[in-house]
Amino acid sequence: MRSPFAIRFSLAAALLAVSIGAESADSASAPDASPVVAVTDQPLAKLPYMPSLDVTSMDRTANACVDFYQYACGGWMTHNPIPSDQASWSVYGKLYQDNQQFLWGILDNFARTTDERSASQQKIGDYFAACMDDSAVEQLGVEPLAPMLTRIGDLRTKRDLPGLLAMLHLQTGGSGFLFEFDSNQDFADSAQVIAFASAGGLGMPDRDYYTDTDARAVQLRLQYRRHVARIFALLGDPPALAARNAATVLRLETELARASLARVELRDPHKLFHKLDRPALQRLTPQFNWAPYLEALELSHVATVNVTEPKFYAALDGLLAASSLADLKTYLRWHAAHSAAPYLSRAFEDERFAFFEHTLRGVPLQKPRWKRCVRLVDVQLGEALGQEFVARAFGPDLKASTLKMTAQIEQAMREDIENLAWMSDSTKRQALAKLDSIVNKIGYPDRWRDYSAIVVRRDDFYGNAVRATEFESRRQLAKIGKPLDRSEWGMTPQTVNAYYNPQMNDINFPAGVLQPPLYDPALDDAPNYGDTGGTIGHELTHGFDDEGRQFDAAGNLKDWWTLPDAKEFTKRTQCVVDQYAQYVVVDDIRINSRLTLGEDVADLGGLILAHIAWRAQTAGQSLKERDGLTAEQRFFVGYAQWACENDRPENLRLHAKTDPHSPGRYRVNGLVVNMPEFQHAFACPVNQPMVKQVPCRVW
Repeated sequence: MRSPFAIRFSLAAALLAVSIGAESADSASAPDASPVVAVTDQPLAKLPYMPSLDVTSMDRTANACVDFYQYACGGWMTHNPIPSDQASWSVYGKLYQDNQQFLWGILDNFARTTDERSASQQKIGDYFAACMDDSAVEQLGVEPLAPMLTRIGDLRTKRDLPGLLAMLHLQTGGSGFLFEFDSNQDFADSAQVIAFASAGGLGMPDRDYYTDTDARAVQLRLQYRRHVARIFALLGDPPALAARNAATVLRLETELARASLARVELRDPHKLFHKLDRPALQRLTPQFNWAPYLEALELSHVATVNVTEPKFYAALDGLLAASSLADLKTYLRWHAAHSAAPYLSRAFEDERFAFFEHTLRGVPLQKPRWKRCVRLVDVQLGEALGQEFVARAFGPDLKASTLKMTAQIEQAMREDIENLAWMSDSTKRQALAKLDSIVNKIGYPDRWRDYSAIVVRRDDFYGNAVRATEFESRRQLAKIGKPLDRSEWGMTPQTVNAYYNPQMNDINFPAGVLQPPLYDPALDDAPNYGDTGGTIGHELTHGFDDEGRQFDAAGNLKDWWTLPDAKEFTKRTQCVVDQYAQYVVVDDIRINSRLTLGEDVADLGGLILAHIAWRAQTAGQSLKERDGLTAEQRFFVGYAQWACENDRPENLRLHAKTDPHSPGRYRVNGLVVNMPEFQHAFACPVNQPMVKQVPCRVW
């Protein structure tokens, strides 16, 4: 993906659907000194216009050959301080908010007008109305969670845990309760969908928050424990008991974290592929009886499960054996409240915000309720909302022009592969076969999802959320044992993002990302090919990055490289690893360039391909100077301005641990130093910082 937002699929799919591209510890922590920017709280009747190359966003006092990011984005950073409800602010973030406000207008209309609504319009309108009725939510307090807490409290023996966990996984989406169980394509046969059992069970964003030993990590764990204790207090526990329960939760989660793979390890699909039959799965976890768990999920027929992390499940079995029933119930109570907090009263929402947004990401203020409600409709009824967005914001001309640009960039990659001096003919044939098999999905799915099974009531916000979550959980699990539906999308049409899925072997560009300023039909080709062309090239390159290259044209995990070609590829990517490892994110934290490698390679390959396609598109044309910029310069500035951003230091620290994307500054400067075309466009002397003596080049 290209955008800075983190889009959540199921864990197994998230590890494979490569993203280009997004949501405090102690509530007593002081907000940072960043400017507090007022949020415009009014819905939009139409999307605002912003050109994809904005000269006012530039800093012409900067030397493009010294710091191109400052040259292209300095004005934007000055004029766009971070809003008070955001951890960061960017061109992508601004478009995301504009889309949200536009969707708010749509939802508000369907919430207020109950006549002449279609079935899907009734669902999204009534869901939004129930969510926005904060007085009703406040009046109920923790009451909606009572049935789930009662089920947990009624647990009498560990033998009854599997059936209870199945219910919890269905109603909450699952990953917070000991482990995650979901469906995904078989790595060995991408046409089939099988069961995946993955690691899970953590409350904090990453295993490293539990295992790091530096002073900041120790302090964050203390703040997290206090947060958990405050949630227990909201459930009615006396202070001393709440503190003991929080310590229990942290101890159990730490055990699970220590047994989990690190994020860099999760980038290796071979480490995530361990198909076990049911007897072998049961031998792996003798303390956990899989039969009642699968029966409760209506999956008794499942004979094979891919266990992504066998060592995690062995450790989980040890944890189940060593933990008392009381400790396990304490852990489950915490995760029930944690998962339900967005649907409960203000006290729960505010406490969740205090740690996960304010402390971890530095956000001063909670997002207004309309934003949270629009986001929830997007997550739970996304394609019903997407139909309304597409009807108003995405026409056939835009789809046709995007398809044309995609075809041009694919042709550029074909020529690039054919002319690679370092790759053998046999590997080239396989690479070209994969390229020819890529499916381009533009705008929205061919067939809309059917939400008719979900009951939505305008007086039952919590119930709507649980029913919608269970619907999606069962929809995903129902795929197991069935042929793959290759028409399905992993993002909603209104999403400001794009992605490549190596097992589907498809690239996906939702309508939401094909809007100004990211794609602007009113402007010349140079900035559009720099920006959207770079996005298309980025996603295309993901099929051939360090992860994507391990899957063949059909999406199977299969080595189609000769050994010498694979070694040369690794040598070339090492150049990228070494370059990005020198960049500082914040304080003394440098980029984890093993984690960001796939995105860094895709950024570089994408921009190279976009430039080739743009030159082909404009061949024979007389390209004129505009706004004091040559066409070549406009191409590079157009590219750079998608990445303009401001970030809070807390958010930078979090992303340095968890995000496979480099910060925006390096997604610009880190590319142009490797492109002689940039050096020529800006007449940069060879001794300038934006000129690299030995450029990196993979594709």
